[in-house]
Amino acid sequence: MLSGDVAGERHQPSRPSVPTSAAAARDRVERLLEDHFRGAPRHRPPAVALTDALLVTSELVTNAIRHGGGVTGFAARVTGEGLVLTVRDRNPAPPVVRLRPEGQPFPVGGYGWPLVQRLASRIHITPLRGGKTIRVLVPLTPRSPA
Repeated sequence: MLSGDVAGERHQPSRPSVPTSAAAARDRVERLLEDHFRGAPRHRPPAVALTDALLVTSELVTNAIRHGGGVTGFAARVTGEGLVLTVRDRNPAPPVVRLRPEGQPFPVGGYGWPLVQRLASRIHITPLRGGKTIRVLVPLTPRSPA
């Protein structure tokens, strides 16, 4: 299901099928995680897991808006392995890491995709006719230091 509805969320007809901003996507993911962790100690997801999940959500949606021609699909669900985020956009090209030329200042931007790569334990990019789907798995349990 990639209609834009967050798994387990009640349908609200006034809500657009896909988030129109990173903030809207973060709100959906935060509600999903709060619902998932309800009944757990402190009734909230672990702070680090929540921060990681919201950062990855923000970066994927922002990149789809800025570089992918807009978000055309969005889904978030919690599995036994963590949070699975799926973002679809209109650009079939995969994300790229912009490297800093030797001796040059860092460019503005270009940090989002490396951040996603660092925080997600799995990344799948599927090219589509007229776009792509990026699906990532963000762990919801603390990682041991590397």
